[in-house]
Amino acid sequence: MDFRHQSASLDTLAGQTCDALLVVLAGDRADAALDKVVRHALDDAIRHGDLELKRGKTLCLHRPQGIKAARLVFAACGEATPKSVKAAFAAGVAALKGGGTRHLAVALAGVDGVSAANAEALVTAVEDALYVYRHTKPSAPAAGALSKVTLLTDKASAKAVAQGLARGQAIAAGVTLARELANRPGNHCTPSHLGEQEKRLGKDFGLKVEVMDRKAIEKLGMGAFLAVAQGSAEPPRFIVAQYHGAPKTQAPVVLVGKGITFDTGGISIKPAAEMDEMKFDMGGAASVLGTLRAIAELKPKLNLVVLVPTTENMPGGRAVKPGDVVKSMSGQTIEILNTDAEGRLILCDALTYAERFKPACVVDVATLTGACVIALGHHHSGLFTADDKLAGDLLAASAASLDPCWRMPLDEEYDEALKSNFADMGNVGGRAGGSITAAMFLRKFTGKYRWAHLDIAGTAWKSGAAKGATGRPVPLLTHFVLSQAA
Repeated sequence: MDFRHQSASLDTLAGQTCDALLVVLAGDRADAALDKVVRHALDDAIRHGDLELKRGKTLCLHRPQGIKAARLVFAACGEATPKSVKAAFAAGVAALKGGGTRHLAVALAGVDGVSAANAEALVTAVEDALYVYRHTKPSAPAAGALSKVTLLTDKASAKAVAQGLARGQAIAAGVTLARELANRPGNHCTPSHLGEQEKRLGKDFGLKVEVMDRKAIEKLGMGAFLAVAQGSAEPPRFIVAQYHGAPKTQAPVVLVGKGITFDTGGISIKPAAEMDEMKFDMGGAASVLGTLRAIAELKPKLNLVVLVPTTENMPGGRAVKPGDVVKSMSGQTIEILNTDAEGRLILCDALTYAERFKPACVVDVATLTGACVIALGHHHSGLFTADDKLAGDLLAASAASLDPCWRMPLDEEYDEALKSNFADMGNVGGRAGGSITAAMFLRKFTGKYRWAHLDIAGTAWKSGAAKGATGRPVPLLTHFVLSQAA
């Protein structure tokens, strides 16, 4: 998609050369600066009850008289918040999706200048609306005609808009990569496939990439990771990718992504209903790889390391059993009380491995617990950290990216649930506070650096008719990493 900006005032909209003109309307009355012809069409629509200036309302007019564009779309956003403006962009694009529009021009009315955030929101809304999964579905609908989007702005906003468009395109590309990886079935997106995709990304962007096999993982002493992998015929992989945009002496940000490419639950097997969705259990891995792609495109002055432990979790004659005790890379022993609490087992060894980079901070991302879905639903990701500054940076990034998270507690009392008579810790506590005790487990492996955990079990994919990966939290993570450069 070709995104660009053009200096144009609201009183020249009727003469814009494009196939479709989308006018986003903020506030509860028409902007006095609007082009007279466009204003007449708007007033006429409101007067006849075809449009209300309320959030979520849209109207598409075909061949409007006196307007050069073949299609005119009004999309009301109500109050001009970033969230409502993005929703209006999405609604406007949806009204044109699948039609003959090749070039779309977009204007905002009722706002005091177009911001970088508006520009970023436009790009991400368009790319999200147009995404279609095709890899294993030849019958997927053909791509629409839309190939060019021009954001109309004033000269004073041009620099900020250009920055917002660039950031939006990088984030959108990262989100698309994450969605593509997570949407692929488990027999297509294997641990080996993730490793191959990362090597390709490294080649495209000049990244340092290492993909370790089982023998190398064994040499590292990753006993917890290997315990999960031992039940599967698919070989595990440990992916280490590095972006260097600053001197090597500068401490890197480290992102760790859970890469369970299919999760049966192992011996503690899951119910059959909706088990097909467990191909999405590598959503954390997909999101950190998508974030790496976005950062590599934007080239900020910082260092970033991405770690992905990836395997299947399968039952079988060699599978780990409830009650087995394994030794983690840290030397701590773990009683595996539930083999379906496997994500924390592969992450804990990766978190220990992260120590060697002497990181500025580490953020792990995982579709970790159903308990987080019960607590927060499908809107907010769960944020766990004892570091107030790190929490503040992540919350600020979530607000800026419109990719929300919510901070959860990590009080030491929750640690009691993980005590074991036969190992240094159990891998699960009781049902109560399950997402918190999972985070407390991970915390035991992070004592040498600043750390945060994002539980994205409720936000990494959608179920039902709209089933598919969302690409979250690539926007949040990208904004967070960029903020560390600043």
